[in-house]
Amino acid sequence: MKTETIAIHAGNTTDHTTGAVIQPITMSTTFERMEDENYREGYVYSRSANPNRKALENVLTALEGGIDAAAFSSGNAAGMAVFQSLTPGTHIIAPDDMYHGLRNQLKQLFAGILEFDFIDIDDADVLKAHIKPNTGLIWIETPSNPLLKITDIKKIVAVAKQYDVKVVCDNTFATPICQQPLRLGADLVMHSTTKYFGGHSDLMGGALITADKSEWWQKIRQVQEMGGAIPSPMDCYYLVRSIKTLPYRVKGHMQNAQLLAEFLNTHPAVDQVLYPGLASHPNHDIAKDQMTGFGGVLSFCVQGDRDDAHRVINKLKLFTKATSLGGVESLIEHRATIEGPDTKTPFNLLRVSVGLEHIDDLIADLQQALES
Repeated sequence: MKTETIAIHAGNTTDHTTGAVIQPITMSTTFERMEDENYREGYVYSRSANPNRKALENVLTALEGGIDAAAFSSGNAAGMAVFQSLTPGTHIIAPDDMYHGLRNQLKQLFAGILEFDFIDIDDADVLKAHIKPNTGLIWIETPSNPLLKITDIKKIVAVAKQYDVKVVCDNTFATPICQQPLRLGADLVMHSTTKYFGGHSDLMGGALITADKSEWWQKIRQVQEMGGAIPSPMDCYYLVRSIKTLPYRVKGHMQNAQLLAEFLNTHPAVDQVLYPGLASHPNHDIAKDQMTGFGGVLSFCVQGDRDDAHRVINKLKLFTKATSLGGVESLIEHRATIEGPDTKTPFNLLRVSVGLEHIDDLIADLQQALES
């Protein structure tokens, strides 16, 4: 099936008792045993499994071309499950511009338990130089947040295989509509389903999708079940519903982002535009090779400093000044302020989650903010 069809059908089961076309929400936390002590559909307790969570995991698996998926209560919970599944003392290599929420997890919660290095992961020589006997995981994020760097997934996988190291890819910015890292050799894909999967800035979730039901994956499943950081049946239901329109929403986000990036790229008040869909992006060719679309997020640096960036952001009328991304409404934020004192983000950079408003209105709003 094509992606649009998968998004509609892979997460839905017609109710066999009522014939309801849309799968109902199963709020029960526990399930009745039959006389032989077995369970009708294998469900025991909702922390372990729930029909709505199973439906969500089914469609996530199909969209990413994986073999299984595990849904979590947030993207950070999904990332933490990966770290919790590792043997103490395992060494992790991650990009130097890794999403700050997960970077801070490693630095503040796993210090002394796991080892980690944050490096320029796109330099193969630097990557090889940092691999140790206890290196067990390479974490990649492409496109990256908020610098929109593109990592060559196949190149990283090739290095990892030489040393028998696992590769996890944070695919949140791209979504499976634009990129499928498992098909490029990654072992695991992570998503903050809060973003494009939810698509309306009104629910929170995370997910991991695997290429193989390995012993490591079983440990991750154990973390999910025993840790209990799971989405509610209601959140799972709404995620499945939102995913049905994901392919078409992402197409709209990408179209608007490309046109907005092209406008900003020629504006005299803009110093630099970071968007892989521009030919001027340093990794444009890699993006074209491994992506089917360039996503709906861009960043740009205004001419000037932090104060100039804040002046622009405060003059905008359609772009809401808020964190997060992937919703139908356009959001903008000053990332360096969010990320804290150890940020590597330029202080004149603004990150934009391009929404589904009419592109002429978005361009006009940015134009008046940049020129007034």
